[in-house]
Amino acid sequence: MRVLVIGAGALGGYYGACLVRAGRDVTFLVRPARAEQLRRNGLQVVSPHGDFAVRPKILLASDLREPFDVVLVGVKAYSLDDAMSQFAAAIGPNTMILPILNGLKHLDALTTRFGAARVLGGLANVSAGLDADSRVVQFMANQTIVFGEIDGTLSERALALETLLQVPGIDVRASEAIMQDMWEKFVQLSTLAGITCLMRASIGDILAVPNGEQSIFRLFAECCTVATASGFEPRAPFIEFDRKLFTTLDSPLKASMLRDIERGSITEADHILGDMANRARTLSIDTPLLDLARAHVAAYEIGRRRAEG
Repeated sequence: MRVLVIGAGALGGYYGACLVRAGRDVTFLVRPARAEQLRRNGLQVVSPHGDFAVRPKILLASDLREPFDVVLVGVKAYSLDDAMSQFAAAIGPNTMILPILNGLKHLDALTTRFGAARVLGGLANVSAGLDADSRVVQFMANQTIVFGEIDGTLSERALALETLLQVPGIDVRASEAIMQDMWEKFVQLSTLAGITCLMRASIGDILAVPNGEQSIFRLFAECCTVATASGFEPRAPFIEFDRKLFTTLDSPLKASMLRDIERGSITEADHILGDMANRARTLSIDTPLLDLARAHVAAYEIGRRRAEG
């Protein structure tokens, strides 16, 4: 299968590079500046599992002429509209679109634009970013992709895609409950982003202050309530995993949204905190801590835009 990876940032760059290294037929759709970097230096990955570099095939949107079998979408949520216009020519009758964005809101945008039959559900668990030299840096050893049909069937195409993605550096699983999986990730990320952005601190530092742990789990409970009311009650193993995640003393864990704030960048706040809060309002669920976190990051965005003029 021919794979088109949208972008070569942290998500697309990491997973795409692993696929190229394993000999899969992968092309990256990138902007001109990134294309020049990749031509000059290759796609470099710095990883706890061992550093490596590949020489990827690249395309600009203006050169995209034919459909691909798989389109892997890992852009930031605020870039999705522009990205959809850029990769539209890659979507054929049998193309699978695999988004690994955070949250849920993007599914509506993709299905509206390209049709529900082409869109899979998906999520990625990898801690990565680009460094000053535009290398993909994997901060932690996790590297999972979970995906599946929105209706929960385990289709032949999903199994074929699972086989395609089974390469060193990617822990992949085709799921028969991808919406449940995505909702649980949505709850986890909303909690992590909400509390670390609100406190401007890591989980370990929040746990070290009075009422820090209680604040984390107050927000976690609000998000779990929204998920449950939406028909996706978080499962016991997820609750137990997150309880350990959010009670690890001295943990340096912070949301990528907070890292965006720390470097003065645009955030995915509307796609994550805003969407969770809006769903709560629709369901008449009171979420005071979530609302405060949303307002906090929204105020940051107003100031950032004003500073940019």
